[in-house]
Amino acid sequence: MSEHKTSLIKKLDLDGYIEKFSNYLARPKSVAMQGDVNQHYRYIEALSNIELKPLPEVHPLKNQLARLQKQALMPLEDIFAFVKIIDYFSYLKASSLPLVLSSWIESIDIPDEVASIGEFFTDKGEINSQKDEALKRIEQNIIQNKRDIKEALQKAMRSSNLNDFLVDTQVHFIHDEDTLLVRGGFMQVIKATVVGRTSAGHFYILPDSVSNLKAKQSSLRNEKELIIYRYCVTFSAILSKWERFLNYLNNQYDRFDHYYARVAFAKANDYEFILPNKSHKVILRDFAHPAISNPVPISVSIEKKIMLVTGVNAGGKTMLLKSILSSVYMSKYLLPFKCDKEKSSIGHFGRIEAIIDDPQSVSNDISTFAGRMVEFSKLFEQKNAIVGVDEIELGTDSDEAASLFRVMLDTLSQRNITFIVTTHHKRLAALMAAHEEVELMAALYDEQRRLPTYKFLQGSIGKSYAFETAQRYGVPVAIVEKAKIVHGEDHERLGELIERSTALELEMRAKSEALDSAKAKIEKKQLYLERLEEELREKYEQKLTKLEIGYGTATSHAREAVSATESREGRRLLNTAHKIKTKTTEPKEISQVILEIGDKVKYRSHKGELLAVSGDDATIMVDGMKMRVALSQLKKTVVNQIQKKPKLQKPKVTIEKGEASISIKLIGMYGDEAIDELDRFISNALVHNFNEVEVIHGSGAGILAKLVGEYLSTHPKISKFYRMKGNLGITIVEL
Repeated sequence: MSEHKTSLIKKLDLDGYIEKFSNYLARPKSVAMQGDVNQHYRYIEALSNIELKPLPEVHPLKNQLARLQKQALMPLEDIFAFVKIIDYFSYLKASSLPLVLSSWIESIDIPDEVASIGEFFTDKGEINSQKDEALKRIEQNIIQNKRDIKEALQKAMRSSNLNDFLVDTQVHFIHDEDTLLVRGGFMQVIKATVVGRTSAGHFYILPDSVSNLKAKQSSLRNEKELIIYRYCVTFSAILSKWERFLNYLNNQYDRFDHYYARVAFAKANDYEFILPNKSHKVILRDFAHPAISNPVPISVSIEKKIMLVTGVNAGGKTMLLKSILSSVYMSKYLLPFKCDKEKSSIGHFGRIEAIIDDPQSVSNDISTFAGRMVEFSKLFEQKNAIVGVDEIELGTDSDEAASLFRVMLDTLSQRNITFIVTTHHKRLAALMAAHEEVELMAALYDEQRRLPTYKFLQGSIGKSYAFETAQRYGVPVAIVEKAKIVHGEDHERLGELIERSTALELEMRAKSEALDSAKAKIEKKQLYLERLEEELREKYEQKLTKLEIGYGTATSHAREAVSATESREGRRLLNTAHKIKTKTTEPKEISQVILEIGDKVKYRSHKGELLAVSGDDATIMVDGMKMRVALSQLKKTVVNQIQKKPKLQKPKVTIEKGEASISIKLIGMYGDEAIDELDRFISNALVHNFNEVEVIHGSGAGILAKLVGEYLSTHPKISKFYRMKGNLGITIVEL
């Protein structure tokens, strides 16, 4: 990790966070990932939705790969490290992965020659003796020889001659040897080699009877090492052959390790990933800096080039600055953190700078202000950066500094640099407040408890509360009061005005939020009532249609009975019933609406399109059939404006009550007028499901009867018609 990144991590108090994250990595590495951040994010998202076994711990292999390039002999430990990487990718290939991950993993083609090396290893990294008979025999002999050594020692301890010289009856492992602990004079009863001596003058001895077995054990181990050496030679040759592939695979292992560690770290701490976007805005909702236990969540929005943070001492201004820069840093490297993901958004910045510490240095003979100027001078070489400056006026006359920093911030912001600046200096705040690219942020203070709240109000200048802070930390009240007098009434009054302004803005925002909440509730209730009204209207029309169908069926039976007896009185009563029925089903109050040609309309429970308007009547198209109905019976429906036909005219129509009857009287009308009335009558009868109606045209010269007959003969919905027996002035029409 570069020196700048390491320094930045410490300045932002992220060192503990990075250390915790590093524990999730399979091997040490920088937290930064090279390559396309959008692609990294897609892999992390996909990996978050599945469960895989953790990556095995593997030591760095950069030096080993360099040695393979020179065809050097690799020790068994390093060969096994490559085997673990190869085996894990083989495991991934056999796993069920999301498409975006499987496409990547499947593209890694592991050579069979390399993959087969893993078959010769146990899980502990030793050569599997089941693959080699000679090795298997040697290991069995080693095990048996260990038993023989143990039995020989036990036999020596049980010897009556040695019993008086034994300090204890345990086998002591000294200098890689199994020994017995005895007192001086043991040479009289047993031949042995002294391996070590205690401070009490006792001796660790290896009996000669065991020495021979030890020599055999050493010989067996040498034979085993020779076999392992031969395997190392063979495997090293294979790995050297595929050195370039192993170098690639090693990099892919680190890449997958980055993804897996981030996902595991996020799940363990309930953190979220924020993908940086192309903007230069920072919007945080309920952000919590990982270095703070039980933090007050931060919500802040930086949409301009400069954010100026003012307000109470020890009120969290510095931590706000660090939190903003930390969120940008963690988002830049796709490190998860605590926030409301859905409402947070972080832009991408090429560089992150934190001008926080006091740069004064005795060894370099540099003052605080001079150090600040050195740091600022470097910024004139930067672009696309976000910079945090804590207590910008530190180290010099505040009035002069205000003018200087105002010009520098203005100039640097034009280089696409975003600033978060904390200050106590009101002059700088006043100079910057009117700038269109400056946002103000005030740290809030609890007057009643006389404590900072660690909350912030955007859009305001905050009071510093220096006197209150001094008193809170133990400065005598008399000293504080005297300081207020020296400070002056005008300055104090300015502070009070700032404080009052902040309080009023807080009150205004609280009321605004309450009004927004109330408005949302009213709109929700209004929407509910509109839906309920529509549902009730639909139910009403369905029931009305059902009643009309029932009524039509009943009147049909009545007409059949009347026709059988040719009773004019019965027909009169049926007409009266229709009139009564029409009056009861008509709405009591009908509002005026504007209908236009081409409008989608609703007639009863039918939906159609308005074709023409003539006076109080309208012609509509319903299910491919033209119908002439009263305008009072039409209701405009809402449709997509793109689907409407071109406007032909804009008649203003007053809707009135409609009629329905089983007979119509045309006597005394002109021909065209009579046919129009008849057309309307037939259409209305069809809608009301009448089976039979009568047309009274009179006999006279027969002209009107002829016109009626011609019209009825061409109508597609009329099955038949005929003159009434005994009264040729009436035509019966069956629908």
